[in-house]
Amino acid sequence: MRKITSILLCGFAFFMTQMQAGNLSLKDICNGQYAAIRIQGVKPLNDGESYSQLSADRKQIISYSFKNGAQKSILFDVSTARNVTLENIDGYIMSPDEKKMLIRTNTRPIYRHSYAAVYYIYDINNRTLEPLSDNGPQQSPKFSNDGNMVAFVRDNNLFLVKLLFNNSESQITEDGVFNKVINGIPDWVNEEEFATDCSFEFNADNTMLAWIRYDESKVSLFSFPWYQGSHPAKEEYAEYPGRYEYKYPMAGTTNATVSVHTFDIKTRVIRDMKLPLPEEGYIPRIKFTDDPNKLAIFTINRHQDCLEIFMGDPRSTVCKKVVRDNVDKYISEKVYTNLKFYPDRFVLMSERDGYNHLYVYSLNGSLIDKIAQDKMVVNDFYGYASADGSYYYSATMVDDPSRTAIYRTDKKGKTTKLSDKVGQNSAIFSKGMKYYMNVYSNINTPFITTLCNNKGKTLKVLEDNAALNQKLASAQLGTREFFSFTTGEGIKLYGYMVKPHDFNPQKKYPVILFQYSGPGAQQVIDSWNAGNMGGTMYEQYLAQQGFITVCVDGRGTGGRGAEFEKCTYLNLGDLESKDQVETAIYLSQQPYVDSKHIGIWGWSYGGFNTLMSMSEGRPVFAAGVAVAPPTCWRYYDTVYTERFMRTPKENPTGYALSPISRADKLHGSLLICHGTADDNVHFRNSMEYAEALVQANKPFMMLPYNNRNHSIYGGNTRNHLFTAITNFFIDHLME
Repeated sequence: MRKITSILLCGFAFFMTQMQAGNLSLKDICNGQYAAIRIQGVKPLNDGESYSQLSADRKQIISYSFKNGAQKSILFDVSTARNVTLENIDGYIMSPDEKKMLIRTNTRPIYRHSYAAVYYIYDINNRTLEPLSDNGPQQSPKFSNDGNMVAFVRDNNLFLVKLLFNNSESQITEDGVFNKVINGIPDWVNEEEFATDCSFEFNADNTMLAWIRYDESKVSLFSFPWYQGSHPAKEEYAEYPGRYEYKYPMAGTTNATVSVHTFDIKTRVIRDMKLPLPEEGYIPRIKFTDDPNKLAIFTINRHQDCLEIFMGDPRSTVCKKVVRDNVDKYISEKVYTNLKFYPDRFVLMSERDGYNHLYVYSLNGSLIDKIAQDKMVVNDFYGYASADGSYYYSATMVDDPSRTAIYRTDKKGKTTKLSDKVGQNSAIFSKGMKYYMNVYSNINTPFITTLCNNKGKTLKVLEDNAALNQKLASAQLGTREFFSFTTGEGIKLYGYMVKPHDFNPQKKYPVILFQYSGPGAQQVIDSWNAGNMGGTMYEQYLAQQGFITVCVDGRGTGGRGAEFEKCTYLNLGDLESKDQVETAIYLSQQPYVDSKHIGIWGWSYGGFNTLMSMSEGRPVFAAGVAVAPPTCWRYYDTVYTERFMRTPKENPTGYALSPISRADKLHGSLLICHGTADDNVHFRNSMEYAEALVQANKPFMMLPYNNRNHSIYGGNTRNHLFTAITNFFIDHLME
């Protein structure tokens, strides 16, 4: 392969071989043969003592005890459900009174969070299944609080089904049109960057419905081609290719216009909320409180550094501002995914003091309390127990950013760590916060799922992945080690490395760096999630081929407070690439590293930083692989890009810094991989970068993946991709 690296190959076909060193199979890794078991589809039930769970074969929904894990009852079974025959199901939604369910089938993914599906209404007592609607698949269905109505979206319009009136279906909005107006579900950019697929709510007494309307008629279209392909095949394009068009606002361009509206269910009157939205602002969430006349509306300015919370009356439409949170530089999307409301308060995340903490407000906007200790970064807020005034959450300590624990802070402000195992812990709490399901792992230990009480005592081990541990015991796995070092700029960085199981300190090994490096992200975690495919299994496979693999979180990553995370603001790629170069320099000083054969790779932002690092100016990387890389921030969406960069007009210098502008400085052999149907980081990014390399007379290789999105999977695709990456590094880093 070295003989042809001077030739530009835009459609390079690799000769695939399965490496024989070691006993791990890359195909098995890609097919999930080494995946750890996680308990899925868990939903706490109203009694505070139980949870429901979808069975592994997706045929039953079963309730279990939080106290001892014992099965309590079968809530749904495909074999006993009446009126409709199903082989299995994709998911379920429990009604608030837990008398009914929405059973999800025939799910068709749309974007990252959204999907359309065929739903059935299931009556738990009489075991009958009825279609939610006979007029086509539905999106984001939601029960009213009394369980007697279901609202959903179809074809960009809101619909309402009244279960007490023979499931009568009525249409609420009439103006929804694809690529023009959307009611009740977000457009692409709001879904992707504010992590939601639903934008409507019932009020507490079931008399009103509120939703966000997105007018994207002035947003520019983006399109990509569809080919016939396979897995799945698109037979409609067997003769001629087609294309997919959707609204995608790029940095500095026009966003959808957003507004909030309400629907009076009895009178069928639609009202427009009088919301003082900032110019070009966003509405990332709306949420009805327990007061049926108070709709909480969250707005944020286009710079995303000022969050305002309004309480709106759904009938008078008057909106009163109750909270304003100004944060230096930008507000994280975690704020919106961790919002929780209670009868007399709500909890808001904020980095206003430099660390992500919890702030408790009354519904009128008075600050009640601040939760979490100094130099503690809260990751997830689990809930508030009104019985004793305690708050439960997960957090990372700044001086130990790779590990996460579960904490309780009581009404007197005393904070107690509940999880006793060192590594990564996450939780699902029961209603009332009496119990929780803890998922623990570290970099050497697959997930252990336990039931605990709210004092942290383990009550039952549900899953310890014993079968996987037994399988891995004979897999000749290498050692996983954490380390830290100080860069030439005086910055302490944390990392981990995987060494071959037969590591010889007298030998010099080629090294491959894997990184993501994006704002607030963390890859260096003491968790089974570490590595590209979990359990560092791909890194272990590379170790069996004779590589040392390394991952280092540079500046801009999370877990260390706002100052460290936000130092890359307005200049994405500058400090991140310097820190990967510094990592290579540090490694080259180790006696067991072959300094002339260090590679780097990454996916998405990691692909971007791979290209930035290979063109940083110091020629430390012999080879690199960029998968689905952004190559110019002008090509990426408004919400994400402007959160960290503002607009191209405001920050021309920052936008000028890119892999494309650095193309003439590229050093080392390069492979670019990208899906042609990537709706997130468009294939255009790689094509424009390829043109820049051509004009700079820089050799490279490129693998396009037909009809694949940002995740690049389907059929044998994932195995092909990782085999190509592996062979590329073997060819360019092995003597």
